[in-house]
Amino acid sequence: CPAVCPSSCGKRACTDQNECCHPECLGSCTAPDNNTACVACRNYYYEGVCLPTCPPNTYKFEGWRCVTREFCSKVPATDASEYEKFVIHNDECMAECPSGFIRNGSQSMFCSPCEGPCPKICEDGKTKTIDSVTSAQMLQGCTILKGNLLINIRRGNNIASELENFMGLIETVTGYVKIRHSHALVSLSFLKNLRYILGEEQVDGNYSFYVLDNHNLQQLWDWNHHNLTISEGKMYFAFNPKLCVSEIYRMEEVSGTKGRQSKGDINPRNNGERASCESKILHFVSNTTLKNRIKLTWERYRPPDYRDLISFTVYYKEAPFKNVTEYDGQDACGSNSWNMVDVDLPPNKENNPGILLQGLKPWTQYAIYVKAVTLTMMENHHIHGAKSEIIYIRTNAAVPSIPLDVISASNSSSQLIVKWNPPSLPNGNLSYYIVRWQQQPQDSYLYRHNYCSKDKVPIRRYADGTIDTEEATEPTKPEGCGGEKGPCCACPKTEAEKQAEKEEAEYRKVFENFLHNSIFVPRPDRKRRDVFRIANATLATRNRNATGSDHFTNASDTEESEVEYPFFETKVDGKERTVISHLQPFTLYRIDIHSCNHEADTLGCSASNFVFARTMPSEGADNIPGTVSWEAKEENTVYLKWLEPANPNGLILMYEIKYGQHGEEKRECVSRQEYKKLGGAKLTHLNPGNYSARVQATSLAGNGSWTEPISFYVQPKSANYGNFLHLVIVLPIALLLILGGLLIMLYVFNKKRNSDRLGNGVLYASVNPEYFSASDVYVPDEWEVPREKITMCRELGQGSFGMVYEGIAKGVVKDEPETRVAIKTVNESASMRERIEFLNEASVMKEFNCHHVVRLLGVVSQGQPTLVIMELMTRGDLKSYLRSLRPDTENNPGQAPPTLKKMIQMAGEIADGMAYLNANKFVHRDLAARNCMVAEDFTVKIGDFGMTRDIYETDYYRKGGKGLLPVRWMSPESLKDGVFTTHSDVW
Repeated sequence: CPAVCPSSCGKRACTDQNECCHPECLGSCTAPDNNTACVACRNYYYEGVCLPTCPPNTYKFEGWRCVTREFCSKVPATDASEYEKFVIHNDECMAECPSGFIRNGSQSMFCSPCEGPCPKICEDGKTKTIDSVTSAQMLQGCTILKGNLLINIRRGNNIASELENFMGLIETVTGYVKIRHSHALVSLSFLKNLRYILGEEQVDGNYSFYVLDNHNLQQLWDWNHHNLTISEGKMYFAFNPKLCVSEIYRMEEVSGTKGRQSKGDINPRNNGERASCESKILHFVSNTTLKNRIKLTWERYRPPDYRDLISFTVYYKEAPFKNVTEYDGQDACGSNSWNMVDVDLPPNKENNPGILLQGLKPWTQYAIYVKAVTLTMMENHHIHGAKSEIIYIRTNAAVPSIPLDVISASNSSSQLIVKWNPPSLPNGNLSYYIVRWQQQPQDSYLYRHNYCSKDKVPIRRYADGTIDTEEATEPTKPEGCGGEKGPCCACPKTEAEKQAEKEEAEYRKVFENFLHNSIFVPRPDRKRRDVFRIANATLATRNRNATGSDHFTNASDTEESEVEYPFFETKVDGKERTVISHLQPFTLYRIDIHSCNHEADTLGCSASNFVFARTMPSEGADNIPGTVSWEAKEENTVYLKWLEPANPNGLILMYEIKYGQHGEEKRECVSRQEYKKLGGAKLTHLNPGNYSARVQATSLAGNGSWTEPISFYVQPKSANYGNFLHLVIVLPIALLLILGGLLIMLYVFNKKRNSDRLGNGVLYASVNPEYFSASDVYVPDEWEVPREKITMCRELGQGSFGMVYEGIAKGVVKDEPETRVAIKTVNESASMRERIEFLNEASVMKEFNCHHVVRLLGVVSQGQPTLVIMELMTRGDLKSYLRSLRPDTENNPGQAPPTLKKMIQMAGEIADGMAYLNANKFVHRDLAARNCMVAEDFTVKIGDFGMTRDIYETDYYRKGGKGLLPVRWMSPESLKDGVFTTHSDVW
């Protein structure tokens, strides 16, 4: 087959000669456009021809060919089929009738629909024994059981519901039903569809229904809703201590066996002796419902001896339908679908007992009954008790939950389609939805930024979704590799890398501007909107104007990025979608959806689920209306005037002018700010002559169309001898001003250089931060190490003040002759200010002795260069180490990324180190992954204490001056007020 068929074939196959096959061919063919030459058929095959459907009097078979009725009747049946022939249904030959259909007869080839569930006959020997849930699975789906049913279940979990799943469809048992030693059963209601016991075979000669020794059996069926006919044989009940005899007598009447049994078949002495069979009916006196509570009171039961009344038990559960029985879902192994609450007797004997059921679901129907717990024994040794009938009470409605899965998409420049799903908790009859929408203001930087400048900020297209781009900085690599390969130099950056760095720098600038403006620039007080107040407003005060186009403000007419646009709303009945029309093109909207039930007038609607969506751009919306006018007010200068587009796609960012003479065009960019000042643009330095010009607007969605060219004329200059006189006067004055400016700049430069040498403005860590003397910056002490004990081996990288080396130190650690250490140095060109800060970091570290803080081992302050000896962290800083574990990183050491357990371990080590600093009254001020170090055994430790301050005196440190600070990571109070505390380190 050819790899690619000609485009003229479309989706059809082709021959080796690139000729198109017939549309019914699949894969390839031997002749073009011939449905008898196909290698394979796309649909159906019949007598050598590929066809879209089977011809009349033929039937689909196995999904790919057509067969006759005679062929279908001779297809051998599968082993799993109980019939010999295939059937024909819906023009298809198949092994069995589909779901919901049954054969017309055992030898029939046609199917007819079932009336109700389709019968399924099961025969597995003469007697089917059910002694576990696993054995009951064999009867799943059976409606007729040919043979006998023996139930003997002594234990298990969730027995009742599992048996109902597997045996609940059985309608007929042709033999007998025997239930013995089934101590796990409380009721036989799991056989909810059993209607006939034919008794064709009987146990012990003449029993069709045999119930023996079931210690916990309390109910047979709910005879108010269940019918059972026993065609042949008798019933036998013995040793069922919790099964009341009245229940057995009721079954006699319903099943038609009354009169068949002898006295020994149903013995009152060994059936029901431990049950409350003589029960009085308790009546409820009152009930009060709330959205999640029901308060009940019932009449007090008065047994012959009041001391025999112990307490009451209230049973309740959710009941969507009024067909619940007392023993539904119960078994003796602990499974019970009812919730039970014990109620103590009221102190006053005359008061009616009651209970407040709490934690209920709103607008939910509950089945409830109450039972008295007594000790009274009757003369026939039956327990005398009391219980109520099952009543049904519905809780009150409540505010629904929010709508789910709100999505929105635009199908035009003025419409948004909104879809959602109903709330998970309607808490009432769901009536309608309220859809509210609000136009969103543009980002403030769009108004302030000059898009004609070189450093343009990328426009964010919200129509495609907002994507937060992770900082794409690479791990820090050493300047030189060393070793046998010799020193390495950095590879030259590609244009793509340079462009990425430029965009990153632009984004940082915009981010920092936004941060400073948000924190330091006071914002006008804005009134907080209460969403519940909005949702719960009465229908009479709602404005459901679904269009509202007259109220929209053109975003181009205002410079206020924080403008509050009005909300509009509409009511949606009976469906989970709507279309919002008459919107602005390419504009971002917030859409709120509230769900409301039938009690919305009283309770209000739900809180909102919201989504942001942007309309599509409108074609022609960015075109400049009318014509461009011009005016010449000054020599060699022309003012061009034009109108702004009435409804642009979001916001007009800039205008572009093309003008020129004799066919040569120049481009002039006009920023939004400049247009606002002039109402157009100012073209200067024009040579005399005829010109043509045209203008184009650029919005958030792109460029509009160019205007029709206009022509204008620039007159030649007129001779003016006054200019020469002005030149003679102005030139000497300008030279004097320039000379004075140079002298001032030289003075300022010298003063600043002297200031840098003296170290003004440096941040020093001290117990008394208000006092500092340069002569007392560092005094050699017990940390001093002789220079001859230090040997430098290789460079590790560039530090904050200079190069960092790996080396060997002798005698700096007790009981170790030599120790591998990290040696920090100061650049030779460093100023006095930098040298003082370098030793300041060493002074800070002398106070620390913690396993999770990088340890200082010594200082070499005598001679040059000054050295600080620290413990060696062989795996570098945490940021570089983690990035080296990325699978696509070139310098990946072959290790897998850290597991969740390892990441929690790292976080705990960092937190332990910071807790130590906090306990010693030090604030770090620059905690970041780049300032955490990783040891050889992967322990993470806190490092880089160049910005650490001792805050012992006041518990906080206030920053003054102009020191460099990590703006991107600082807490708001540190940025705004210059206050640094342990809380800012936590931030």
